[in-house]
Amino acid sequence: MIQPAITPDSQYTGFMRLLPPAARDYASLARLDRPIGWWLLFWPCAWGVLLAGGEARWGLLAWFLLGSVTMRGAGCVYNDIVDVDIDRRVARTAARPIASGRVSKRAAWIWLVALCLVGLVVLLQLRAEAQLVALGSLALVAAYPFMKRITGWPQAWLGLVFTWGAPVGWVEITGFDRLGALGLLYAGCWAWCMGYDTIYACQDREDDALVGIGSSALSFGRHVKAGVGGLYAMAIACWAGAVWQVRPDPLAVVALLPVALHLGWQAASLRPDDGDGALARFRSNRFAGLLMALACFVVAAAGA
Repeated sequence: MIQPAITPDSQYTGFMRLLPPAARDYASLARLDRPIGWWLLFWPCAWGVLLAGGEARWGLLAWFLLGSVTMRGAGCVYNDIVDVDIDRRVARTAARPIASGRVSKRAAWIWLVALCLVGLVVLLQLRAEAQLVALGSLALVAAYPFMKRITGWPQAWLGLVFTWGAPVGWVEITGFDRLGALGLLYAGCWAWCMGYDTIYACQDREDDALVGIGSSALSFGRHVKAGVGGLYAMAIACWAGAVWQVRPDPLAVVALLPVALHLGWQAASLRPDDGDGALARFRSNRFAGLLMALACFVVAAAGA
């Protein structure tokens, strides 16, 4: 077992230090101190709502944001329960609450159920069709932690899981209308997610190879930059197709230019061996998500 480089007390900063000591490990287990994850889960929900014409549904977006926080937290807890033996052998994850023994598996399961109950409250705010679509993600979520054990491309599965909010948001607004546009939107979301998680995985390439688990950052080999660039190009192309189907106007496609430039910068400036740089580019996808949301808003509002 690799010993964590930091002690449990030293890893908590910001609002985490304001929490009672007994609550800190549970907040950490759900990654409440790392908002990038729930932003990345939320943005596809927002894109689905906005591009489908729900630009005035601010209450719905707030529910999706709450659901993203809680269900991302639940997913992290589940992932840590499944991956506890792997986490103990990777320097970056050895200090996690379950891997380090600070939280028992039983307590983690109870916390997981509590988070899922909050997610259930959010689910009940949606129309029946959107509820069914949302529930369709459960099998994908349950299988994800095992993908790194059986494939060198677990990020491809994560792309299906982490962007499922796009079809949920779309169906909430329009039902099952204009599925061609939705398919292109979701395909672009998949490519975007696989691209940014490949960047994230660059931090762990040595540990992943040592432990023997799969990663697209390893599978791309010397072509990580090209792989990320290709995935981001696919994302923009698919999003452009979705925009065109919603509003067949060249000016509407131009709305994607800011997010295209941002993703291009990420791919062009990526240095796979620079862990800190990779993490910074991964985190910058919170801003990329905002740019895409603004594009969806402009396209839908101008076509209304």
